[in-house]
Amino acid sequence: MNREVINPKELPTVNPTYSQAIKANGLVFVAGQIGIDPATGKLISSDIAEQARQAIENTATILKAAGSSLENVVSTTLYLTEFEQLGKVNTVYAEYFPKAGPAKLACGVSALYGGAKFEIQAIAV
Repeated sequence: MNREVINPKELPTVNPTYSQAIKANGLVFVAGQIGIDPATGKLISSDIAEQARQAIENTATILKAAGSSLENVVSTTLYLTEFEQLGKVNTVYAEYFPKAGPAKLACGVSALYGGAKFEIQAIAV
């Protein structure tokens, strides 16, 4: 099995105990991404929609470094600390996945790293 660690320099890891992504046998497994501004290393804002947009942008950066893209995403998992805000998140999500989107699971959680309100995990080919 071929296994490659993907850690793009544009996105410093928030936590050194994981890789931003692992590429293995034609698949890219992107670790959970929150709305961290790569320039500051802090959450982009307290707004869940803005956090979702930044988290998806960060995911796109990782996928590009792995030789893939958002168009090749086959599955996502969304975590929200305010599940009632799913409508706002879905509006942002649809901007990035406008056609028949990937398989998606969205769930409510009590807390996310760094006080984030949104996190996305993705698998791409």
